[in-house]
Amino acid sequence: MATVRPFFAVRPKKEFANAAAALPYDVVNRAEAKAEVKREPLSFLAIDRAETMLSDETDPYDGSVYKKAKEIYEKRISEHIYETDKEKAYYLYELTMNGRVQTGVAGCVSIDEYLDGTIKKHENTREEKELDRIWHVDTLSAQTGPIFLAYRQNMELKAITREVKKEEPQYSFISSDGIRHQVWKIKEEDKVSRIASLFTSIPNLYIADGHHRAASAVKVGLDRRKKHPGYTGEEEFNYFLAVIFPADELMILPYNRIVKDLGGMTKDAFLKEVGRRFKVTSMGEVFSPERKGEFGLYIEKQWYQLECKETDRKLTPVEALDVSILQDNLLKPILKIDDPRTDARIAFVGGIRGLKELERRADTDFKVAFSMYPTSIEELFAVADAGMLMPPKSTWFEPKLRSGLLIHEFER
Repeated sequence: MATVRPFFAVRPKKEFANAAAALPYDVVNRAEAKAEVKREPLSFLAIDRAETMLSDETDPYDGSVYKKAKEIYEKRISEHIYETDKEKAYYLYELTMNGRVQTGVAGCVSIDEYLDGTIKKHENTREEKELDRIWHVDTLSAQTGPIFLAYRQNMELKAITREVKKEEPQYSFISSDGIRHQVWKIKEEDKVSRIASLFTSIPNLYIADGHHRAASAVKVGLDRRKKHPGYTGEEEFNYFLAVIFPADELMILPYNRIVKDLGGMTKDAFLKEVGRRFKVTSMGEVFSPERKGEFGLYIEKQWYQLECKETDRKLTPVEALDVSILQDNLLKPILKIDDPRTDARIAFVGGIRGLKELERRADTDFKVAFSMYPTSIEELFAVADAGMLMPPKSTWFEPKLRSGLLIHEFER
């Protein structure tokens, strides 16, 4: 059973919501974040990536960055750009992209259920990436970026969602990338009680996006427990902020790969090696895979279709992923990329950036690019249910939740 609690949200006044809402801190680089804060000074990236407010020479993990984040956060509260709701509530957060709608429930989930596996993971986390958010969350004493969770749909929750969405939303705006964002508040005792009860009938929640943010929030909570040995379990630091979506509404885009070199091989030698394991077909235009087991390869201004040759070997849920098939049959044996988490020769390009970005990178600072067929939500569930972990950068969910709309404070 899953525990999802209402919370006292810290959130922007209606007139500031569009300006404040920002992409997650980890999907933009430093230059992009700085440009966005310059374009929109109220952007939450000024808090999530506070190095944008300091000199370019400042180490993004320096203590002064987190101190600056807290300073800006407190200033925006004192200026009443952000206010704290007077009652605990759930929120509906709806995103509309290209006419496709997904609506999730925003609430707080238990760090204990993260630890015991009720909240299931499908990716490893890296300590250095965790530390940044640990310092950020701990310094602000607040979790500013919600975790993107999924669940197998519940028809009664959908019915409540439809009913709530008949009301006037708290926020409704279209962000600069064309995504419509709408938020409704659910504070009525009967609805709050029913939502909490319905989640207890759902056996598992799944992290779709935000593994590092979740791990960091959990570690801050565990540290707070050590500092408060008399804790009851009801304190806010025992919970972290999430938006929880029914799986049937979600869209996963491919997470494409680019590699810096061919490991000393010529193009012809490389393609010959690839041909031992894949059927290789030269394509006259940009190639985007249309089904599982199909890959695009771009090198020296030419696209190829790759189809993995059949195998009789029974595959585990992880081995059956397209990202694993490419890794196990090409990246590792041919290009000698043993660990894509640590090898500096490989990089990853989210599907939202398009295949032209793959071409640009392969034609400039990289050598070869691979377009992928997206991992499905059913594959994600299968891996998580098996207690296994996906290779890094297996999924790219779109659209992204905005940070700065709903904030969960641990204490004030």
